[in-house]
Amino acid sequence: MDEPDLDRPSLYLNRELSQCAFIRRVLSQAEDPGVPLLERLRFLCITSAVLDEFFEIRVAGLVQREAHRSVHTGPDGLRPTEVLQRISDQVHEIVAAQYRILNEELIPALEREGILFLRRNAWSARTASWVAGFFHRELLPLLSPLGLDPSHPFPRVQNKSLNFIVSLAGEDAFGRGSRIAVLQAPRALPRIIHLPVEAGAGDSAFVFLSSIIHAHVAELFPGMEVRGCHQFRLTRNSDLFVDEEEVDDLRNALEGELRSRAFGEGVRLEIADTCSKEMTAYLLTQFGLGERDLYQVAGPVNLHRLSTVPDQLERPDLKFPGFQPATPKALKGGGDLFEVMRKRDILLHHPFESFAPVVDFIRKAARDPEVLAIKQTLYRTSEDSALTEALEEAALAGKEVTAVVELRARFDERRNIDLAERLQDAGAYVAYGVVGFKTHAKMTLVLRREEDGIRRYAHLGTGNYHQRTARLYTDFGLLTTHPEICEDVHRLFLQLTGLGSPRHLKRILQSPFTLHRSLLAWIDREILEAEAGRPARIIAKMNALTEPRIIKALYRASRAGVEVDLIPRGVCCLRPGIPGVSERIRVRSIIGRFLEHTRVFWFRNGGDERLYLASADWMDRNFFRRVETCFPVLDPTLARRIREECLENYLRDDSQSWILRSDGSYERSRPAEPDAPRSAQARLLEKYCG
Repeated sequence: MDEPDLDRPSLYLNRELSQCAFIRRVLSQAEDPGVPLLERLRFLCITSAVLDEFFEIRVAGLVQREAHRSVHTGPDGLRPTEVLQRISDQVHEIVAAQYRILNEELIPALEREGILFLRRNAWSARTASWVAGFFHRELLPLLSPLGLDPSHPFPRVQNKSLNFIVSLAGEDAFGRGSRIAVLQAPRALPRIIHLPVEAGAGDSAFVFLSSIIHAHVAELFPGMEVRGCHQFRLTRNSDLFVDEEEVDDLRNALEGELRSRAFGEGVRLEIADTCSKEMTAYLLTQFGLGERDLYQVAGPVNLHRLSTVPDQLERPDLKFPGFQPATPKALKGGGDLFEVMRKRDILLHHPFESFAPVVDFIRKAARDPEVLAIKQTLYRTSEDSALTEALEEAALAGKEVTAVVELRARFDERRNIDLAERLQDAGAYVAYGVVGFKTHAKMTLVLRREEDGIRRYAHLGTGNYHQRTARLYTDFGLLTTHPEICEDVHRLFLQLTGLGSPRHLKRILQSPFTLHRSLLAWIDREILEAEAGRPARIIAKMNALTEPRIIKALYRASRAGVEVDLIPRGVCCLRPGIPGVSERIRVRSIIGRFLEHTRVFWFRNGGDERLYLASADWMDRNFFRRVETCFPVLDPTLARRIREECLENYLRDDSQSWILRSDGSYERSRPAEPDAPRSAQARLLEKYCG
């Protein structure tokens, strides 16, 4: 067979368009009648939040490249202008579907359950009276309408803030005849208000803040006629740029950038579809945007604000059933955690198994008088993190505490700056990682004095040290005292906090040094096995697959006869099923109750199976611009368990899996037995939580 050109653009899917396909898959959960009603509302809100970040970062980057007339293309061969137009076409379809689902499916279904979103024309006299009181008491004192005239130019609208464009007639007290005013809704107030019982609409009724403003906007312009009032929302470029080689203090430089983030270049305008063409054109001009960037919506301009509704309602019948994460058998009974770890490695599969052992590991280390030092990487964590409190406690107790805090974790920069200050105030040594490389590895090292000397205990994970997301994301964590793994973790911390060339690691692979080339070598090993006529197989699960050299290596593997199963949750730039190129590659995405976040890589390796867990996806940034860890699971029993639970189990899923076709489209799987659908997540919930 002639060797095909594996660099040709038609073999690669565009990253941004693949992200659009992922958003469509998430949106399908909001349409699925098999998903509890309030959870469908949550999925709708998730798509709104994902679109926000997509525009703030990915689309904003393309707009910048287009403005600079960049002709650079990715592996798919598409130029920025082409991609932006295709994004616009696809996202307009997604947005139309969002509001159709909200208005035609979810709101009517919620009303049948007694959960009401009251529009102005549905307010009773009692409700209208309560709303009027709320407006005058809570809202009016905070409102500052701005009439536009030569001395009041168009204001700087903050990123993603709720605003109103108001058209007026008549003159004000000073004889000014301004015909346009802009009003920004107070950021301190919720965008949706849960009405109290005394409002006369029941105990499950809500009203939008925008509806309250619409109803009383005329009171802001006494003596003038309000001819129109329409909500709008501007999304701005929110990517931060800090030239790390030119700054003396990364924290101070980031704080300066954070102050300007709210006023980056505009990239998207959302506006009520009732707004006139003239007023819409006026806003587009003010923000330097075109028709491609305009999204007219039939409802609130920020659907994500509805995400607070399920948590305000005690309706377990409309939500996913609650569950209690399991505790590993080895840790039941309250035995000494360090003693258990000395006997065996402990694997945790979140959220099916509890995150509590990880918290207990840090707490016990903080309080144990024999523990000398704790070292931990922190990429994302919650504001009220018990882990952070334990690190503070340890530092205040005089232990050596080292925290590598990644200040540049996107949209968590402020939280991480505050976290770093807290830990420093407690006496911890805080490092910000390595210039030019985000520290994305998830690892903890505890050094403890014991009878036979100092022993190291380690935790390595695929996910963040974040207690809340540990109940929402699927992740693996490994607690181990394996000498070589713990020595590698120790060397990694020396690398992050000190200076010098990278030291050889015995067990752990790391980015940006060894992970990429090791994966390529492992793929080549499978190719050699297949060419020799022996069984060869690769199974890999991750969040995203975009790196061209890895994709090209997988194409070569398929051509050689290697069976390849890929389970990327979101973006995938590889095209499976192309004759002569990727016939033996199968790609599926799992979209379910929990956000799939595990990274698991398995290679048959001539029968000597190789299984690794990782913090890294198969993306350029993870291989070359981040500090990542990829670590082996050396206990054969645990390795078999991971392969069964996280690989084979997911490959058998026929109810929450989506199959990628060679044209870039995804098709949802259909259960082979309609009365007995196979859901990977449901199976794990049943196994661990009952």
